[in-house]
Amino acid sequence: METIEKATNGFFNSLGFKLAFIGFLTLILLIPSAMIMNLITEREERRTETVTEVTSIWGNVQTLTGPILTIPYESIEKTGKDEYTTVIHYAHFLPENLKIEGTIEPEVRYRGIYKVVTYRSRLHVTGNFAKPDLNSLIGSPDQSNAFIEIGIPDMRGINEDITIQWVDTRLPVISGVKSNDITKSGVHASVPLTDNPSLSFSFDMDLNGSHSLNFIPLGKETEVKLTSTWNAPGFCGAFIPDDRNIDEKGFNAYWNILQLNRNFPQHWIDNQYSVSESSFGVELITPVDSYQKSERSVKYAVLFIALTFLVFFFAEVMTKTRIHPVNYLLSGTALCIFYSLLTALSEHIPFNFAYLIASISIIGMIGVFARSLYHNIRVTLTVVASLVALYTFLFVILQLIDYSLLFGNIGLVIILGIVMYFSRKIDWYSPVKSSKSIVN
Repeated sequence: METIEKATNGFFNSLGFKLAFIGFLTLILLIPSAMIMNLITEREERRTETVTEVTSIWGNVQTLTGPILTIPYESIEKTGKDEYTTVIHYAHFLPENLKIEGTIEPEVRYRGIYKVVTYRSRLHVTGNFAKPDLNSLIGSPDQSNAFIEIGIPDMRGINEDITIQWVDTRLPVISGVKSNDITKSGVHASVPLTDNPSLSFSFDMDLNGSHSLNFIPLGKETEVKLTSTWNAPGFCGAFIPDDRNIDEKGFNAYWNILQLNRNFPQHWIDNQYSVSESSFGVELITPVDSYQKSERSVKYAVLFIALTFLVFFFAEVMTKTRIHPVNYLLSGTALCIFYSLLTALSEHIPFNFAYLIASISIIGMIGVFARSLYHNIRVTLTVVASLVALYTFLFVILQLIDYSLLFGNIGLVIILGIVMYFSRKIDWYSPVKSSKSIVN
């Protein structure tokens, strides 16, 4: 019995078992880490709801579609044996040239602790239609009821009346679309068709929106020029700018899109084609926000907990000071609280300052705790220096976007190499030794 008890005590007091138990504690602490991740997700969803609430009042994402010249015509179609009916179709014609010049004025709005980026755009649209070829229509075109439509997804964003200069006539627009073939929301105006080979148009639009402003390249040649004071644009959609310039004062961008670049012709009947897939534009984005950074930081929680425990373990071996598992658990809990504190602080102050305050708080707390455990200033400074290195490493990774994976893996290889170096002479089967006298 004494032999079995001695062997059992030897196993439970061995360095290998102690390290395995530390690994088990690390896995246990992943539970609060997962709970903090859920907390971050919940706060981010709350922020999203707030943004949706604000943008629903100011104006949502806007996509300008048009103008489109539409001519209704009647055709007699057979519906049964000796039965015929008159069906109204819509022939849609697109501009030969479409030029859009505009400015985007960003406006940052606040709802509680949340920030919402909206914009006010001022657009000047010009172009011309070729005289419609009505000979291809099977039926009786009603030229007197021709109209043009302009698609606007969120009508609440319109700030001023829209008047279209059509050849030599100024035409006020009417809310709503008539055909629903190409766009479901917008304005329209009845237009007179003349014998001119070219039907010119122009209009100005003052439009509120949020997140992004997009366009559909309906012209045989479409040109779009945009300028803004927002210095963090994201160019989205089917086409990127042919020319762009971004600096701290803002950006300007230029697109030139040809008919051959898109997947629909210059004219068609009814809803034969969809134009939405060819949309393009610009987003007023905010580089990786605080919630995204906090969420990314939590993903490194297991690494931080494991490495901090390893530092405590090596200090325990070197100083021959036995550390109770509860002390490991308390240190790991402090590491978990870091992520919750970081998330809470970053909602009120810039993320970098929040990170600095949270990391200093946790490093200071663990440093004082280590001093009380080891009673050795050199060991305490080693623990603090290790934590400073870890938090600096995480901060650098969070700032990187394109190279975070590469830098993170290089850092992990270096850390693993250091751990392997310091553990190479440890006898994992030997019992944990204890020393009664510790040099301060």
